[in-house]
Amino acid sequence: MHDQLAHNKHRSLIITVVFVMAIAVPVAGLLALFGLGLFAVLVGLLVAGAAFFVASVRSTAVVLKLGRAVPADPEAYARLHNVVQGLCVASGLPKPGLYVIDDAAPNAFAAGRRREHAVVAVTTGLLDTLDRVELEAVLAFELSQIKSGDTAPGTLAVTTVGFKMLLADWCVRGKWWNGGRLGRSDRSGGDAAHLGSIGLALLALSPLVAPLLHLGLASDRVVRTDIFAVEMTRFPPGLIAALEKLSLDSTVVHAGTRVAAHLWLATPIAMTESEGLFANRNRRFEVHPPLEERIAALRER
Repeated sequence: MHDQLAHNKHRSLIITVVFVMAIAVPVAGLLALFGLGLFAVLVGLLVAGAAFFVASVRSTAVVLKLGRAVPADPEAYARLHNVVQGLCVASGLPKPGLYVIDDAAPNAFAAGRRREHAVVAVTTGLLDTLDRVELEAVLAFELSQIKSGDTAPGTLAVTTVGFKMLLADWCVRGKWWNGGRLGRSDRSGGDAAHLGSIGLALLALSPLVAPLLHLGLASDRVVRTDIFAVEMTRFPPGLIAALEKLSLDSTVVHAGTRVAAHLWLATPIAMTESEGLFANRNRRFEVHPPLEERIAALRER
């Protein structure tokens, strides 16, 4: 776990450098055309630094907004709060902010650049589908992401490297629900049509953005977190049963976005044409191994 924390700090640094350079270089280059010399470089760095500060401070709030997550009322969702509280006490973690997403698809995500300000969001479908043992296993997975520092580069990447894809998703949603998951014929004209066209144009950049997002994510992150989760609960069958239920259902949520997909328990966006539009582009952002592979890996332990 200690080594993983160090690796994630390194990945956060990579994302920071990529973002700052992507802004500073063109700004400095533009100002240099007016003969500003070294002052252009200074201004470019200041603009990039300010943009990074805003992006990093607002990153968790943006992820929650994208997921359409609302605070989980302690009385209405007492089971959720109780399970998380028990896991946090056992693992030495501060209790994260808990949120709920009104969606029938069973899924969840964790976000936050620091443990002290981390959040966990679950769908109503997950709460309805899993029993207490299975829910504990899934929440242990989310808390393990926070404890290992995986959420730090993942959350930061959403508002920095993935900014253009964020804009694309917002534009496309002006015409299609969830970037093409469900058609919306009632939004086919007017401003919605123009937003959709802009979004489609920005989606053409996905071959460039996806590799940069992956740069900040460990390739074995999900399987490793599965292992951390069962070590936290000391009951592998719980997570196995939970993942088996997810494999029998659709984990695609209305609020799933390409740039935040890596934060979720399972793939929240359409990966096949039967699940929705733009599946071919969505696959560029896939970082989750198939649920069947995760289940098999847990059974081997």
